Amino acid sequence: MYTKFFGLNEKPFSITPDPRYLFMSERHGEALAHLVYGVTESGGFIQLTGEVGTGKTTLVRTLLANRLPDHADVAVVLNPQQTPLEFLRSICQELHVELPADPDSIKALIDALNNHLLAAHADGRRVILVVDEAQNLRPEVLEEVRLLTNLETAKQKLLQIILIGQPELRELLSRTDLRQLAQRITARYHLQPLTQEETASYIEHRLKVAGALGEVFDAGAKKEVFRLSQGVPRLINVICDRALLGAYSLETRGVTKRLVRRAAAEISGEDLPGAWSRWAVPVFGAAGIAVVAAGIWAITQQQALTEPVAATPVAAAAETTVGAAAGTNVGAASSRESGQDAPPTSSTPPATTETPVGAASSRDPEPTLLEQLTLATDLTRPEAAIISLFARWGLEYDSSRGTGCAQAESAGYACLYQRGSWSGLRQFDRPAMLTLTDTEGNAHRVVLTQILGDQAELSIGGVTVTHPIGEISEFWFGQYMLLWRPPNGEAVALREGLRHENVIWLRRGLAAIDDRYLAEPLDSDLYDAELAARVRNFQRDNRIDVDGLAGQQTQIIVNSLLAVEGTPRLSTPGPAAD
Repeated sequence: MYTKFFGLNEKPFSITPDPRYLFMSERHGEALAHLVYGVTESGGFIQLTGEVGTGKTTLVRTLLANRLPDHADVAVVLNPQQTPLEFLRSICQELHVELPADPDSIKALIDALNNHLLAAHADGRRVILVVDEAQNLRPEVLEEVRLLTNLETAKQKLLQIILIGQPELRELLSRTDLRQLAQRITARYHLQPLTQEETASYIEHRLKVAGALGEVFDAGAKKEVFRLSQGVPRLINVICDRALLGAYSLETRGVTKRLVRRAAAEISGEDLPGAWSRWAVPVFGAAGIAVVAAGIWAITQQQALTEPVAATPVAAAAETTVGAAAGTNVGAASSRESGQDAPPTSSTPPATTETPVGAASSRDPEPTLLEQLTLATDLTRPEAAIISLFARWGLEYDSSRGTGCAQAESAGYACLYQRGSWSGLRQFDRPAMLTLTDTEGNAHRVVLTQILGDQAELSIGGVTVTHPIGEISEFWFGQYMLLWRPPNGEAVALREGLRHENVIWLRRGLAAIDDRYLAEPLDSDLYDAELAARVRNFQRDNRIDVDGLAGQQTQIIVNSLLAVEGTPRLSTPGPAAD
């Protein structure tokens, strides 16, 4: 739409990975060098990690398209959430290996693959396996991957493996039971977002490749793009694309800071007045909106929970459906997780009947999640989700008493903003407010209340629905917020050398979980070297970043393993608070 207006040959900020647009920042250059070295000089594993949208896929496509020797055969596994048997079959299919007579035998599949690799080696060919989203590999599949590196001649490995994943992959490979695999990684690189200067150069580079002859984004606009995207290329692309569309609709040849800011605000769902609303329609594709709506989570969600929410009919309606705990005083649940006695409450739960959002007659099929979100737009605003999340803890949200997180803190709770995966949610085992983005780019806040195998229970404006996790994942980009109760009602990051009463809680909690984490004396409030070592062991065993610092994530998992009574769980049915 705007390409002709700006004299461009094509849209410069498509989110589809295209090697032609690869911007070789210092970090991307180093990462590509590691990949090239790994596939041409070394054997074993190559590990490439980075946050969502940092350019991992584009780098690998560049490697496969332009940097591989002609005598290389490549197998790409895009869906690693498989059993060991399915994983081996996928590799054989990618490499066109004839399946054995018994395709259900792992040994037979490995033998067939080994024969193929030996034949390729005899022909002077290199075989490379690329596994994307490798953080989702099951430990038993990773063990099969490790065993594949045993396929070798006297001089070299027959199969080279590239593992690409989000930061959770590093945590996964730090596990004690996977140390043999980690030791075989010969090249590893963690891809960081762009700096502010690189972001400006990145924008100019993509515009130039698309045919731009002059400057389109002024200096202030580029700085604002960096502030909003934090240097993540995918977010840069969608923000810039929307800003160009806005400039086109306003018939201005340059993009300013104001245009960028309004573009991001509109994408995140804010209502904008005047001429700007004329182009505030998702005409450039829902996928782009979804990515930015997810990427600027920290902006919109922080506003939702750190600014007072005005009382609205929506919030009131949601509160009436929340159920028993919605009428409970904030202080009534102030002792959950810490195990302290709670004062009695006299509130009487109203009788409610939960009905699926948008439910049809028994003759009609159950509505899809997308249909429910579309029908329940007014019930998926932040205030309704806050009410529902608070209710799971027996708290009552009152917009006249300040922000959501401020009210939580006054009751001895803390908010944790996180970007993660289903495995992380299972590990934290707490109800969480998710942001779902529909196909039109609209953001919806819902509360995850329970995980039941491959199904998840959601509270949409106080009404309970259940959907397959796979269906929910189509609209969830990893952003969530949860409540937890820190020890003694104070969230403090505990580090070596610190004296604090929460250190005593940590010592006793670790010792209660497993004697291996015992660090005496248990009544010492000093975070000493011995305790730091025990914390590192605990983090390694639980697949947390191993840094010896007991921050929010470590403390939440300690709380989970202590199984404090009264803590709402995703893994078990809790009180029907919503």
